[in-house]
Amino acid sequence: MRFRRPRWLSATAAAFLVPALLVGFATVAFAATVGNLPGDPTKGQALYGSSGCSSCHGSGLGGGIGPPLDKIKDLGDAGGKPLDPDYMIPLITNGKQGVGGYGQMPAKGGANLSDQDIKDLVSFIIQRNSITGPRPLEAGALAKSTITWVTIGIAVMLFLTLLLSRYNMRWIARKAGRKV
Repeated sequence: MRFRRPRWLSATAAAFLVPALLVGFATVAFAATVGNLPGDPTKGQALYGSSGCSSCHGSGLGGGIGPPLDKIKDLGDAGGKPLDPDYMIPLITNGKQGVGGYGQMPAKGGANLSDQDIKDLVSFIIQRNSITGPRPLEAGALAKSTITWVTIGIAVMLFLTLLLSRYNMRWIARKAGRKV
Protein backbone atom coordinates (compact mmCIF):
# COMPACT_ATOMS: atom_id res chain seq x y z
CA MET A 1 0.00 0.00 0.00
CA ARG A 2 1.40 3.30 -1.09
CA PHE A 3 0.91 6.49 0.90
CA ARG A 4 -0.42 9.46 -1.12
CA ARG A 5 0.10 12.92 0.18
CA PRO A 6 -2.59 15.52 -0.40
CA ARG A 7 -2.18 17.90 -3.36
CA TRP A 8 -2.54 20.97 -1.16
CA LEU A 9 0.55 19.93 0.81
CA SER A 10 2.82 20.40 -2.24
CA ALA A 11 1.30 23.80 -3.04
CA THR A 12 1.62 24.94 0.57
CA ALA A 13 5.22 23.78 0.76
CA ALA A 14 6.03 25.66 -2.45
CA ALA A 15 4.21 28.77 -1.20
CA PHE A 16 6.45 28.88 1.88
CA LEU A 17 9.63 27.54 0.33
CA VAL A 18 9.89 29.97 -2.60
CA PRO A 19 9.69 33.18 -0.48
CA ALA A 20 12.07 31.66 2.08
CA LEU A 21 14.62 30.94 -0.67
CA LEU A 22 14.23 34.46 -2.12
CA VAL A 23 14.78 36.04 1.29
CA GLY A 24 17.80 33.81 1.84
CA PHE A 25 19.38 34.71 -1.50
CA ALA A 26 18.69 38.43 -0.97
CA THR A 27 20.25 38.30 2.49
CA VAL A 28 23.35 36.59 1.16
CA ALA A 29 23.64 39.10 -1.70
CA PHE A 30 23.19 42.05 0.66
CA ALA A 31 25.72 40.64 3.10
CA ALA A 32 28.21 40.15 0.28
CA THR A 33 27.93 43.78 -0.80
CA VAL A 34 27.98 45.23 2.67
CA GLY A 35 30.66 42.78 3.79
CA ASN A 36 33.15 44.21 1.28
CA LEU A 37 32.97 47.69 2.77
CA PRO A 38 36.05 48.71 4.75
CA GLY A 39 34.10 50.70 7.36
CA ASP A 40 30.70 51.84 8.60
CA PRO A 41 28.72 53.80 5.97
CA THR A 42 26.47 55.39 8.59
CA LYS A 43 29.44 56.90 10.41
CA GLY A 44 30.88 57.86 7.03
CA GLN A 45 27.74 59.79 6.15
CA ALA A 46 27.94 61.75 9.40
CA LEU A 47 31.65 62.43 8.81
CA TYR A 48 30.97 63.54 5.24
CA GLY A 49 28.72 66.31 6.52
CA SER A 50 30.79 67.29 9.55
CA SER A 51 34.35 67.13 8.18
CA GLY A 52 33.88 69.55 5.29
CA CYS A 53 33.71 67.09 2.38
CA SER A 54 30.39 68.57 1.29
CA SER A 55 31.92 72.02 0.78
CA CYS A 56 33.80 70.74 -2.28
CA HIS A 57 31.88 67.63 -3.33
CA GLY A 58 28.34 68.92 -2.63
CA SER A 59 25.92 67.99 0.11
CA GLY A 60 24.41 65.22 -2.02
CA LEU A 61 27.79 64.13 -3.46
CA GLY A 62 26.87 65.90 -6.71
CA GLY A 63 30.15 67.75 -7.07
CA GLY A 64 31.16 71.38 -7.16
CA ILE A 65 34.76 72.48 -6.76
CA GLY A 66 35.63 68.80 -6.46
CA PRO A 67 34.38 66.00 -8.71
CA PRO A 68 30.99 64.40 -8.06
CA LEU A 69 31.16 61.38 -5.78
CA ASP A 70 27.66 60.21 -6.63
CA LYS A 71 27.89 58.06 -9.74
CA ILE A 72 31.64 58.42 -9.42
CA LYS A 73 33.67 58.29 -12.60
CA ASP A 74 37.25 57.33 -13.33
CA LEU A 75 39.14 60.59 -13.80
CA GLY A 76 41.91 58.74 -15.58
CA ASP A 77 44.02 57.71 -12.60
CA ALA A 78 41.91 54.95 -11.01
CA GLY A 79 42.77 52.21 -13.47
CA GLY A 80 39.08 51.69 -14.24
CA LYS A 81 38.18 51.00 -10.61
CA PRO A 82 37.23 54.34 -9.00
CA LEU A 83 35.17 52.59 -6.29
CA ASP A 84 37.97 50.29 -5.20
CA PRO A 85 38.82 50.90 -1.51
CA ASP A 86 42.50 50.30 -2.35
CA TYR A 87 42.30 53.34 -4.65
CA MET A 88 40.03 55.56 -2.56
CA ILE A 89 41.67 55.20 0.88
CA PRO A 90 45.14 56.39 -0.24
CA LEU A 91 43.52 59.12 -2.35
CA ILE A 92 41.71 60.60 0.66
CA THR A 93 44.66 60.00 2.99
CA ASN A 94 47.30 61.63 0.78
CA GLY A 95 45.16 64.09 -1.16
CA LYS A 96 45.22 64.60 -4.90
CA GLN A 97 46.70 67.19 -7.21
CA GLY A 98 44.17 68.47 -9.77
CA VAL A 99 42.99 65.59 -11.91
CA GLY A 100 40.32 65.74 -14.58
CA GLY A 101 40.11 69.54 -14.48
CA TYR A 102 39.38 69.75 -10.76
CA GLY A 103 41.43 71.57 -8.15
CA GLN A 104 43.66 70.12 -5.47
CA MET A 105 42.27 67.94 -2.72
CA PRO A 106 44.25 68.37 0.50
CA ALA A 107 45.39 65.34 2.46
CA LYS A 108 42.50 63.94 4.52
CA GLY A 109 40.32 66.59 2.91
CA GLY A 110 41.94 69.23 5.10
CA ALA A 111 40.30 67.73 8.19
CA ASN A 112 41.65 65.79 11.14
CA LEU A 113 40.53 62.30 10.10
CA SER A 114 41.72 59.00 11.53
CA ASP A 115 42.37 55.96 9.36
CA GLN A 116 39.04 54.48 10.50
CA ASP A 117 37.27 57.75 9.64
CA ILE A 118 38.64 57.51 6.10
CA LYS A 119 37.47 53.89 5.82
CA ASP A 120 34.01 54.97 7.01
CA LEU A 121 33.92 57.76 4.39
CA VAL A 122 34.97 55.34 1.65
CA SER A 123 32.24 52.91 2.77
CA PHE A 124 29.65 55.69 2.61
CA ILE A 125 30.71 56.70 -0.91
CA ILE A 126 30.77 53.09 -2.17
CA GLN A 127 27.38 52.35 -0.63
CA ARG A 128 25.89 55.54 -2.06
CA ASN A 129 27.14 54.61 -5.53
CA SER A 130 25.57 51.16 -5.27
CA ILE A 131 22.08 52.67 -4.87
CA THR A 132 20.03 52.47 -8.05
CA GLY A 133 16.95 54.43 -8.91
CA PRO A 134 16.02 58.04 -8.17
CA ARG A 135 18.31 59.98 -5.90
CA PRO A 136 17.48 62.90 -3.64
CA LEU A 137 18.11 66.41 -4.94
CA GLU A 138 20.87 68.54 -3.52
CA ALA A 139 19.83 71.55 -1.46
CA GLY A 140 20.37 74.08 -4.28
CA ALA A 141 18.48 72.03 -6.87
CA LEU A 142 15.69 71.35 -4.40
CA ALA A 143 15.36 75.07 -3.64
CA LYS A 144 15.23 75.96 -7.37
CA SER A 145 12.63 73.29 -8.02
CA THR A 146 10.51 74.44 -5.09
CA ILE A 147 10.66 78.10 -6.17
CA THR A 148 9.77 77.15 -9.74
CA TRP A 149 6.74 75.06 -8.79
CA VAL A 150 5.48 77.56 -6.20
CA THR A 151 5.75 80.34 -8.81
CA ILE A 152 3.85 78.25 -11.35
CA GLY A 153 1.19 77.45 -8.74
CA ILE A 154 0.73 81.12 -7.83
CA ALA A 155 0.51 82.13 -11.51
CA VAL A 156 -2.15 79.46 -12.17
CA MET A 157 -4.15 80.57 -9.12
CA LEU A 158 -3.99 84.22 -10.22
CA PHE A 159 -5.13 83.28 -13.71
CA LEU A 160 -8.04 81.22 -12.35
CA THR A 161 -8.98 84.07 -10.01
CA LEU A 162 -9.02 86.48 -12.95
CA LEU A 163 -11.20 84.15 -15.02
CA LEU A 164 -13.63 83.53 -12.17
CA SER A 165 -13.88 87.21 -11.28
CA ARG A 166 -14.62 88.17 -14.90
CA TYR A 167 -17.25 85.44 -15.12
CA ASN A 168 -18.73 86.50 -11.80
CA MET A 169 -18.90 90.17 -12.88
CA ARG A 170 -20.68 89.21 -16.12
CA TRP A 171 -23.12 87.07 -14.17
CA ILE A 172 -23.82 89.94 -11.71
CA ALA A 173 -24.29 92.36 -14.62
CA ARG A 174 -26.75 89.99 -16.34
CA LYS A 175 -28.75 89.50 -13.15
CA ALA A 176 -28.83 93.23 -12.49
CA GLY A 177 -29.97 93.91 -16.09
CA ARG A 178 -32.87 91.46 -15.82
CA LYS A 179 -34.30 92.95 -12.64
CA VAL A 180 -34.43 96.47 -13.97
